[in-house]
Amino acid sequence: MEPPMWRSIRWRIALPYIVLALVTLIALTLYLSAHSRQAYLDSLRDRLTDEAVMIAELAEPALPSVDGAARLTEIARHYGILLNVRVTIIGADGVVLGESLADAVALDSHSGRPEVQQALSSGRGFSVRPSDALNEQMMYAAVRVESQGQSVGVVRLALPLTEIDARVNDLNRTLAGATLGTLLLISVLATLIAERTAQPIRRVTNAVEQMARGNLSVRVLPTTRDEVGRLAEAFNDMAGRFQGQIEAVTDQRNKLVAVLTHMTDGALITDHEGRVHLINPAAARLLGLAEGDVTGESLVAVARDHQVVAVWQRCQQTGKEQSDVVEIAGRGPFLRVVATPLQEPPGGGSLLILQDLTQVRRLETIRRDFISNISHELRNPLAALKALVDTLRDGALDDRPMAERFLTQMDAEVDAMTQMVRELLELSRIESGKVPLRLAPTAVVNLILPTVERLRPQAERAGLSMAVELPDSLPLVQADGERLQQVLSNLLHNAIKFTPPGGRITVAAQAGDEVTIIVRDTGVGIAAADLTRIFERFYKADRARSSGGTGLGLAIAKHVVQAHGGRIWAESVEGQGATFRFTLPIAP
Repeated sequence: MEPPMWRSIRWRIALPYIVLALVTLIALTLYLSAHSRQAYLDSLRDRLTDEAVMIAELAEPALPSVDGAARLTEIARHYGILLNVRVTIIGADGVVLGESLADAVALDSHSGRPEVQQALSSGRGFSVRPSDALNEQMMYAAVRVESQGQSVGVVRLALPLTEIDARVNDLNRTLAGATLGTLLLISVLATLIAERTAQPIRRVTNAVEQMARGNLSVRVLPTTRDEVGRLAEAFNDMAGRFQGQIEAVTDQRNKLVAVLTHMTDGALITDHEGRVHLINPAAARLLGLAEGDVTGESLVAVARDHQVVAVWQRCQQTGKEQSDVVEIAGRGPFLRVVATPLQEPPGGGSLLILQDLTQVRRLETIRRDFISNISHELRNPLAALKALVDTLRDGALDDRPMAERFLTQMDAEVDAMTQMVRELLELSRIESGKVPLRLAPTAVVNLILPTVERLRPQAERAGLSMAVELPDSLPLVQADGERLQQVLSNLLHNAIKFTPPGGRITVAAQAGDEVTIIVRDTGVGIAAADLTRIFERFYKADRARSSGGTGLGLAIAKHVVQAHGGRIWAESVEGQGATFRFTLPIAP
């Protein structure tokens, strides 16, 4: 006999009502709180904007004047006291000209303040943010000041938000009290209504919670003949049968999860259709997957690389282990993919292991390129020394003038190898960060002129003219002067070397967010294929192979500039000269 409907469903009433009331009251409280605070903020913003417009009309005659700072400070302080706000009058360049609460001279430039930028661009600006000077949350309203159609400054008013926050907090407390009272009343009523039917459910729920916490020996004593009684009997039967199985499966699963989570190699398990059933964090990282569960998705969508899928397909087709080295998406990482067929269940999927070989391959490439380059650079001077020694041994020692000439050539070859080793060691120290930079605010002219004057005789001997084009108002740069003169010297040496007689070399500088130094020549230029590689160590373009040099100068220049936080690049059209540029940060 089925129990009456009210006995089996009454217990469901209490919780939905409580949850519904709670969600509704919280949503209403949050809405009212946010709406009230926004209304306060809008009102305050309109007030500050109107007052800023009034002060802007008074400050406009003094802003374009050179001697108007005293008048602007007087206006700021007078209206700051009168209106009980902070008043700041700012020039169009961001310099503070008048301030009601601080010394305007001591304040830094306000050109970066968001409300000032908005005012200069659109006429009015507004922001709510912490004050750097007062260290408290402020509301800012700024108005652009114009004179004869030109922006001459900004008037900004600021007011602490403590009063608004206090009002909103009072409202929040009132709303919270009303919410708690209403919720308490609803909870009591719902609890009283559901009490008689809730007790059996509590016992079953408590048993289920204990089982969830690991107490698989828990049992429930049936006390009724309704659905809850039958549920208790079914629960007892289930608990007895699953107790042993759950403990064994849980133990095995914990071990598997621990192994997969801490593996450095990636691991994926797929079924015979290629759907992913398991993937560990290492595999997700190697495949560049975003956070999220990809279980159930196809291997094609997860791997996003046909080479990985091809290894899996060969494993499925042959039923044997397959492996290959692949480069994901054509740009790395380099992975060894090993696909092993799973025997359980029969005709099942595969286990894919992903081993990251990126670092190994990179180191191998670096080692191979280094050996190739250094062997190439040392081969010519060593061959020349060998030939000179053989010639001396075969009788040239008896011819003193020839022997002295040969010894001079040998000395030059040794000097060339010594210079190569010295520059290689210098580059290695710079790359490893073992060469500390002595950074200091430095005038750009002090970097450029000494280097240009030192190399000007060499340029004149080559029939070249050198020019320096520097603006008068260049800012100081944060730099190690000695290192940057080395960079500029390398660039000028190259310009002199590859510019025919009658050519011109120009050194210039430009200022923006950073300072850019430019070395421009009218020489033979650089082929487009070489532009992307000229900053590699030992790399020489075809035009440079017969001109001597170690091939390390531009590599050293690149690393010195990058150590300063700058960039270096080249622009050229072959036969029309080359332009090298590098940037330096402006000194704070």
